[in-house]
Amino acid sequence: MSYSDLSKHIIQKKKSHLVVGLDTDISKVPEYFRGFINPVLEFNKNVIDATKDIVAGYKMNSAFYEAAGGTGLNALLQTADYIPDNCLKIVDAKRSDISNSAEQYAKIFFDKMDFDSITINPYMGYDAAAPFLERNSRGIYVLALTSNPSASEFQKLKVGNKYLFELIIDVASKWKKGSVGFVFGANHLKEIKSFSKKYSDIPLLIPGIGFQGNDLNNLLKNLNSENFLINSSRGIIYAPGKKVSNEEFKSIIIKKVISLNNSINKF
Repeated sequence: MSYSDLSKHIIQKKKSHLVVGLDTDISKVPEYFRGFINPVLEFNKNVIDATKDIVAGYKMNSAFYEAAGGTGLNALLQTADYIPDNCLKIVDAKRSDISNSAEQYAKIFFDKMDFDSITINPYMGYDAAAPFLERNSRGIYVLALTSNPSASEFQKLKVGNKYLFELIIDVASKWKKGSVGFVFGANHLKEIKSFSKKYSDIPLLIPGIGFQGNDLNNLLKNLNSENFLINSSRGIIYAPGKKVSNEEFKSIIIKKVISLNNSINKF
């Protein structure tokens, strides 16, 4: 099964387009987790236990784990292992390197940690993505038009009669059918509408709702695809605050996820 087919299958089976971003900052987790040897891992496991049956999957930004050294990398590895097989596992690592270095990243994230897909910076071209694409059933999400304030400095540079991000999509969409998706920030409504209409079957990963201030309803009105994932990180995992019990923690997160699922599915 290709990654695109896997994504569609899980979305349909779980009736959810939502991925929970496990971008865990130890300073923001409930206080009772801090008594564990690896608080981030225990926090992640509790989020997964609460949501694994009602979300499409999880996205982990590797920077939050790499910054903590060995303990953080251990939390990344063990969290990835803890996520059940009926959930997508996405590592947001934004890797890009020459082919022999990219091969090592593919070994880390796909062979060792068993992620289903990874975010890729396309600046270095196909050979930087090839090692990831050579793993059958795995996928990449190529950065197309991101949600950060300075995204347009390069991504919206005109090259002939097209923007650079449009040329990236034209080229990368042909790399390997069923294995390539794209990242669009939720603030780029016009571009999301155009992309999802033209490439309705290509996986789409959309960050930027919730704490980044973009409106979910406006986003959904501009989507013409069924193979999309919407990521929410801080809006879910920190919703309970720091002064809650374990049961309150899980209950608040479940309610938040159900509310988001309902909002997405009504469209």
